[in-house]
Amino acid sequence: MSQADQRVSARELQSYLSKTGITGSYQLFSLVTCRLMILTLDRNFSGDMDFNEFQQMWNVVNEAKAKFMSMDKDRSGTLAVAELQQAISSLGYSLSSLAFHCIAKRYGENGLIAFDDFISIIIKLNHVTGHFRARDVSKNGSATFQYDDFIQITMGL
Repeated sequence: MSQADQRVSARELQSYLSKTGITGSYQLFSLVTCRLMILTLDRNFSGDMDFNEFQQMWNVVNEAKAKFMSMDKDRSGTLAVAELQQAISSLGYSLSSLAFHCIAKRYGENGLIAFDDFISIIIKLNHVTGHFRARDVSKNGSATFQYDDFIQITMGL
């Protein structure tokens, strides 16, 4: 946190998360994931986090870490596609096998998902699912979007 303003930028968050070793290693935490975390919690659209937003984010990261570790059966520090599918399903998401494989292909490296990518997946799933449910007025798994809404929802993250 910047001493002068008590705010955390994406780069400061990246540095902090990398130094904590939250990923299971001391590799650089993804800057893209840090931006996503800030975007989802930044209620005043400042582009950074205040202390309360940071505390919220830290709780989410720790919950995600616990879920990640519980699914990482071989303790490799990554999730295989089957482990990812279990983790996402246990969070209440019901996705097809094709959707899981698309996610794994997008976020995985050699079929394995790192912790910071797991955080990105959870954030994006939560974001798009919330917007979908708000438009699924009949609660039948079907929603209508205007093109501009779709772009804002998918590209805004």
